[in-house]
Amino acid sequence: MLKEIIISLQAYYRAHQFIKQHKLWLWILIPGFIYTLLLFFGLQYFGATCNQFIKWLSLSTGLKVWLDSSDSGFLGFLFTIGSLILWLIMMLFYFSLFKFIILIIGSPIFAFLSEKTAAILAGKDYPFSFIDLAKDIFRGSWVASRNALWQSVYMLCILIVSIIPVIGWLTPVMAILVECYYFGFSMLDYSMERNNKTTSESLAFIGQHKGLAIGNGAIFYLLHITIVGCIIAPAYAVIAATLSIDAVKEEAK
Repeated sequence: MLKEIIISLQAYYRAHQFIKQHKLWLWILIPGFIYTLLLFFGLQYFGATCNQFIKWLSLSTGLKVWLDSSDSGFLGFLFTIGSLILWLIMMLFYFSLFKFIILIIGSPIFAFLSEKTAAILAGKDYPFSFIDLAKDIFRGSWVASRNALWQSVYMLCILIVSIIPVIGWLTPVMAILVECYYFGFSMLDYSMERNNKTTSESLAFIGQHKGLAIGNGAIFYLLHITIVGCIIAPAYAVIAATLSIDAVKEEAK
């Protein structure tokens, strides 16, 4: 798995060189700006909602009153850490839903970029077909919806565990790994579709190469540290996924 994660990390650098060489910036920047604006306003709303929920939970359960009456600094510290972790998990959950909505809406662009990358690598053009594009869009939307459902199940379980003192402190790491895997899965599936792999075959392949999915999703999240990173993250992710699949194929040969 570690080797596959490294392949995914290297694929992002190759994606940057690939985009510069083939002048794909138009397909990177315009969707990226729209994505970043939606992300900014969405996170503001999500953050405020999380704060209100935590406040409501502490008051409705009587936990806030009990902590105030106990006058214990240690218990107050545990409550603060627990609240922070719960807030982080909820923000990740919200971001997961937002991300999958973007994957569904942006599936035409992602499918095009994946196909364009593969065509350049193969040195040939795939004939444009509205039927094939529609199939790619449907497949991408279905996979994103499926992954959103399963990831939501896992995230809800993690959310419940996060309430448990001390043990719950590990849940942000678990949540991030789940996030990375399912996002990378969606990016890699565009290449699976183009290679005429069924959904079951795609599940089997990516299940055997989890490192590719985790590595792809990890860099996608790290890019959100900066505004520029937010803009380029989605398109870079799908191109890097296509390049990583190509690298695995070449290594197998």
